[in-house]
Amino acid sequence: MAKALNPMVVWGLLRELGAGGESKPVAVSGPLAEQLVKGLAAGAAPGAVRVGGSPGDAAVLVRVLGGAPTTEDEAELRAAKRAKVPVVAVQTAGEAFDVPYVLATDVVVCRPGEGFPLEEIAGRIAERLGEAGTGLAARVPLLRGPTCDALVERFSRQNGIAAVAIFVPGADFPVLTLNQLRLVLRLAAAHGVEVDQQRLPEVLATIGAGLGFRAVARQLLGAVPVAGWAVKGAIAYGGTRALGEAARRYFETVERAKIPA
Repeated sequence: MAKALNPMVVWGLLRELGAGGESKPVAVSGPLAEQLVKGLAAGAAPGAVRVGGSPGDAAVLVRVLGGAPTTEDEAELRAAKRAKVPVVAVQTAGEAFDVPYVLATDVVVCRPGEGFPLEEIAGRIAERLGEAGTGLAARVPLLRGPTCDALVERFSRQNGIAAVAIFVPGADFPVLTLNQLRLVLRLAAAHGVEVDQQRLPEVLATIGAGLGFRAVARQLLGAVPVAGWAVKGAIAYGGTRALGEAARRYFETVERAKIPA
């Protein structure tokens, strides 16, 4: 028999999100930093994207380079690494250079004559921040879509893996449901929607929509016992993704309409 999800765990998640406070900003430095800030900060809350400042006071550092890294570039990148602040490098020279302290996948190369690829930069920021970027996404519209994409993919993948790894029938119920609940709450936070005691029942109703996927999984497991683990993982992944996309559309509607969740 599946174990019920402990209500105290739900309240713990609500407190965790509620106690997060105002997120740190995106710090942009280097040549053309002011121009990039104008693009990233379109429609953003005041101070959510800033020029310069200490990397240690930022959620993420976006360093603009005009070619091979200079001594000044290396010094700031080193400072960000010591402060454990993720870095996205933006190369305006039109070609890739090795950037110290930055993964090659976190270097965005601008195409000549096309300006800053804002969506690509936002996507890299969202990937680097993960769950920690939800508060920032609520303040910076350009980050909201990529952050939600990253959240849905991350939690769907986690549930797919968990469903395969847990062999005892029903034992995966609390794990999968807790991850689904966390996903929905993170999506709410990314849209600036507060989920409190009054709104929680509606959120839980949204979570309940995912239970049907587990029923389908149990039926398929009986039909294909040899590859049952693969079916179970696929259903958990697909169910969580469908749930996340439904929750995302709901919070987008709430945000646009400016009505209570």
